[in-house]
Amino acid sequence: MRNLKFICLLAGVCLAVPGCDVNTPKVRIETEYQAVFLDNGQIFYGKLEGAGGTYPLLRDVHYIQRQTDPETKEVRNVLLRRGSEWHAPNLMYLNDRHIVAIEPVTKDSQVAKMIAQSMGKPLQ
Repeated sequence: MRNLKFICLLAGVCLAVPGCDVNTPKVRIETEYQAVFLDNGQIFYGKLEGAGGTYPLLRDVHYIQRQTDPETKEVRNVLLRRGSEWHAPNLMYLNDRHIVAIEPVTKDSQVAKMIAQSMGKPLQ
């Protein structure tokens, strides 16, 4: 009986203290594409589903790769669409413990324009 009173008291304190709220606030995503920054420095761009969950899903995945022209040594960044790899992935499940930040990709950004261009073309 004493344990039951203690548990009820503890539950009442947790409900009264805002810091005890176990519900994670929902992530609001208002753009079509998002930039997902991982703790290893990688950045993936795509349509994020289930943000705030343990394994959010990223569709239409793109990433930037640096390419160097061997003759001119000119370095340029190229946006690549995932799916051209041997296993042809069309989506990614991400471990939320490795997500550092999620940012919107605005429609008029260079990344959004490059994604739109790549989606209009077959994978290379």
